[in-house]
Amino acid sequence: MEAIAPVLLAAIIFVPFYLMIVRPHRQRLAEHDAVVASLGVGDEVMTTAGIYGTIRELGDEHVLLEVAPGTVIKLARRAIGAKVEDEPGRAA
Repeated sequence: MEAIAPVLLAAIIFVPFYLMIVRPHRQRLAEHDAVVASLGVGDEVMTTAGIYGTIRELGDEHVLLEVAPGTVIKLARRAIGAKVEDEPGRAA
């Protein structure tokens, strides 16, 4: 019985840690991967740094993002944080 106690204690610590931290983080990563995979030319996006722009070109590892008329920046594809959905009532 004494040999089981350390293993049981480790399990009691690990299981809540996994359920509260590791699992939700993996779910967020999977959601982000789905957003990055669904990107297309013309999509309005926000980068992880908070820069808004429109995708002008997509590569396997990079994105060309137009942030102002005539201003295009090159970013890593993983730097795209979210797609910007049109808000009702928002002027185009």
